[in-house]
Amino acid sequence: MGIHSCASEKKYDNPVIVIQTKFGDIKVELYPQKAPLTVAAFLQNIDSGYFKNTSFYRVLRRDNQVTGAPHSYLIQGGVWQANPDSKEKFKPIPHEPTNKTGILHTRGIISMARNEPGTATSEFFICVEDEPGFDYGGVNNHDGQGYAAFGKVVEGMDVVERIHLQPENEQRFMPPVAILDIIRYSNVAPQ
Repeated sequence: MGIHSCASEKKYDNPVIVIQTKFGDIKVELYPQKAPLTVAAFLQNIDSGYFKNTSFYRVLRRDNQVTGAPHSYLIQGGVWQANPDSKEKFKPIPHEPTNKTGILHTRGIISMARNEPGTATSEFFICVEDEPGFDYGGVNNHDGQGYAAFGKVVEGMDVVERIHLQPENEQRFMPPVAILDIIRYSNVAPQ
């Protein structure tokens, strides 16, 4: 037994959140120095309780995408499926592209879903594989601006993978995978 034998004792230098699901917890370290606007908005949504009783509702994997197009591997969640009427509660977040933040869409990265740049609000996704097409200049977004990555899974990728394999129909989880809540994790080193 060494000093590193207890993973639960790890201290983080950045804010950490816990996405609580029926399959287990997903612990995500956020990067406020690199993506300050996105992290601040996401934490505000958590503190407001908006993610309680929401869901992961969308999945992209090898067997449910168009042949010949760039494939992506992710799970997407937020308030949209569970509480579509709450949309007016959220302010659009100014877009923080990867060429400004330096946070690339690699395995375990959490990023904001959006339509046009600056329209992200409450929906997010977690990359199950490296997704360079989601970065600034990438091929997976028509405007080339990519998505706003803002943190990375530090514990619970096994939970992400288990959710990724749940039954789906046309990229929608059947049924949606419940997010019980998203909370702040308290084991963060003092600043």
